[in-house]
Amino acid sequence: MFDDKRIILASKSPRRQFLLTEAGIYFDVKPVEIIEDYHETIPVDLVSQYLAEKKAKQFPYLKEKEIVIAADTTVIVNNTILGKPEDHEDAAQMLSSLSGKTHYVTTGVCIKDRRQVISFTDKTFVYFKTLTDKEIEYYIENFDPFDKAGAYGIQEWIGMIGITKIEGSYFTVMGLPMHKVYETLLKF
Repeated sequence: MFDDKRIILASKSPRRQFLLTEAGIYFDVKPVEIIEDYHETIPVDLVSQYLAEKKAKQFPYLKEKEIVIAADTTVIVNNTILGKPEDHEDAAQMLSSLSGKTHYVTTGVCIKDRRQVISFTDKTFVYFKTLTDKEIEYYIENFDPFDKAGAYGIQEWIGMIGITKIEGSYFTVMGLPMHKVYETLLKF
């Protein structure tokens, strides 16, 4: 569909790579490392977009027909952002804080070429059943929650057994709201 463009994904996330591949979008991976900090005055709903824009700024000089896609995902519960867990204990604490509650996930995206920059955020509400300590421990021991915001992947075991309902895009929770990415790419 976008064969005349060179799309660059500014992310090493295997989930974002999977989603673009499944959508039939050919791309190159050029992950960027940024310090994921933000000023406390930025509303929590906009932090993911701010960080996506910060990643996209790492590509100041693009060639003709090059398009960069940068994204960031945040998990928000009780107006608090849960980042990636630092260790086993941190992951268990995060999952416990999500257990039996509704939280929401925002994925911010920044797409840019030489002429324009378009940024947006998508939000999905996620409902978790009450997780047992045994379920939390099983997930941490058998999966890799350490590279995921909120210490979980919706597409993994914990999502299959623990998430009872979502309102919004499944793919936003996975890390890339493909419906909006596709519509935005058409504008380029």
